[in-house]
Amino acid sequence: MTRSNFLLSLKVGFFLARKDIKNNNIWTTVLIIFIMSLTFLNLVVVRGVLVGLTVGASGANREFNSGDVLVSALDENEYIEDSPTVLELIKNLDHVDAVSARYKGAVVVEANYKTRTSDDVVPNTIATVLTGILPSAEKKLNGIDKLIIEGKFIDDDDVDAIVIDRSILKEFNPDLVGLEDVHVGTKVRISVNGNIREVTVKGITKSKSQAVQQSVYMHEDVVQQLLDRKDFGRNQIAIRVKDDVDSLAFKDLLIANDIDQDGKIQHWLEAQPKFLKDITSTFSLIGNLIGSIALIVAAITIFIIIFVNAVTRRRYIGIMKGIGITSHAIIISYVIQAMFYAIIGTSLALIFIYAFLIPYFVRNPLDFPFSDGIIVAEPFGTFLRAALLLVATIIAGFVPARTIVRKNTLDSILGR
Repeated sequence: MTRSNFLLSLKVGFFLARKDIKNNNIWTTVLIIFIMSLTFLNLVVVRGVLVGLTVGASGANREFNSGDVLVSALDENEYIEDSPTVLELIKNLDHVDAVSARYKGAVVVEANYKTRTSDDVVPNTIATVLTGILPSAEKKLNGIDKLIIEGKFIDDDDVDAIVIDRSILKEFNPDLVGLEDVHVGTKVRISVNGNIREVTVKGITKSKSQAVQQSVYMHEDVVQQLLDRKDFGRNQIAIRVKDDVDSLAFKDLLIANDIDQDGKIQHWLEAQPKFLKDITSTFSLIGNLIGSIALIVAAITIFIIIFVNAVTRRRYIGIMKGIGITSHAIIISYVIQAMFYAIIGTSLALIFIYAFLIPYFVRNPLDFPFSDGIIVAEPFGTFLRAALLLVATIIAGFVPARTIVRKNTLDSILGR
């Protein structure tokens, strides 16, 4: 086909498509566009919700645990080497907005030990993580005191008080292992490395960050003594950089200052728990699989619509061929109709996603047990899916139209 013939077929195809769409029943057209919109929403939103769950969990871990950059113990060490020097160096960097150093160690918390009548009674205990902090520094870093649902967060002068998460309390988790009869003001006994200390529960948090759920927070001076850290070796130093500072560049700055010789330096994405990384990749895979099925459904839907439309108008197609309209022009007209439905349906879905759906779930996250879920729809990925839907639609419009048009012109006119 020469270029001039192709342009003529394209022009005629546009004309025929416009006439067909204009003459179609308005409700039929609306229904087809609605189906295409729902198909594209399924293509984007289902994956967006699945990925949004892990994004919400990652955000909680960044906010309440790792900060923008996390310095932790090297794999071969128990804690960060020369922690006081490292901590002082980090605090003196202009890029730092807030920093919190933490002691961490295994702890057993026991309640109702005063009313336990004999050694045969199963003790009311739970094993978790003791996190020693300077309360004012931790609150400045991540606003952890905002997570308090009962009581108050510990202050810098609270040396015999702890804060625990509701996830380890039987009252809030009847079906799980947890401490029974523990409330704000309850005295409990903590055991660390054989050292036992009686403390009071000052506050209870509600968090979807695993690090917070597993932590019993206590003043760093007491934890340092319980862990017998005479050299003040911290397990973690969480850093939040200023708004205009790139966290990756700040990580490189710490490496340039040789801090990586004393501790492991991780960007907040690197500091995500392994299970969270695994869930992210798994949910993304599931979302892509569901999206692929939606893409196939959309192609089949358009195929059926175009095929039925072409079959019911087979005589009309035969007459058009008889008066000299080329097969290419007729096929182009059906392809353009398929593109029309896909483009309009996809455009409406995009407007709905970015103008209404995403802003709504940012303000009202989905309340899941381990995350405040949002909908993630990266522009590049979303428009790539729109392009794939358009290509699938073009193919689905081309195949049935070409099948009908290739039939004998006289047979088509006579309805044979």
